[in-house]
Amino acid sequence: MPMPYETTGRTNQKARTRQALVEAARRLLAEGQTPQVEDAAEASGISRTTAYRYFPNQRELLHAAQPDIAPDTLLGPDAPGTLPERLDAFVEAFCDYNFTWQHQLRAALRVALEPGAARPTLRQGRAVAWVEDALRPLAATHPRVDRHELAVAIRSAIGIESLIWLTDIAGYDRTQATRTVHRTARALLDAATDATGATGATDGAVSGKVHEKAP
Repeated sequence: MPMPYETTGRTNQKARTRQALVEAARRLLAEGQTPQVEDAAEASGISRTTAYRYFPNQRELLHAAQPDIAPDTLLGPDAPGTLPERLDAFVEAFCDYNFTWQHQLRAALRVALEPGAARPTLRQGRAVAWVEDALRPLAATHPRVDRHELAVAIRSAIGIESLIWLTDIAGYDRTQATRTVHRTARALLDAATDATGATGATDGAVSGKVHEKAP
């Protein structure tokens, strides 16, 4: 298997060159552009030929320009230990994260929606784990709730995709959009916990699924 270009030879210099391309791409993204490799090369003063050695296509460049933090949680050590306050704190932090990095995330979505695009270059499911962490108190209070399933539902309703719709289509400002996804997350949590009950007993519902035939 061929080794990545930047891992051979003058690795320190190559690391600086790669970072210069990434930072140039991030600046262009912040300006509302969706840069190609040659755009990042021009903005960083690096030749196109050299740039393509690091990033053979736009997709890899945009992937590298994504947020480079990968914490296990977005919640701090002083985060609430009970629900729904813990979920509220997470949604606030997640919205801040998405708005901070919205240019990169918007660009990744645009590329992912192109015909023939491969798997999206977003967080690859990392955000679902963040939601699961926010829902951790359910293990004690509502053990029959499927936390992963609930986390996927909440992530689908509060992520960058929803924020883009709320701001670009509905015309909401950041505060209104954040308030809306807060309410949605709360509603999903309430529906899951109401279905199972506080002790985990169910009325034909397990893990938030009702065992009845669909109408």
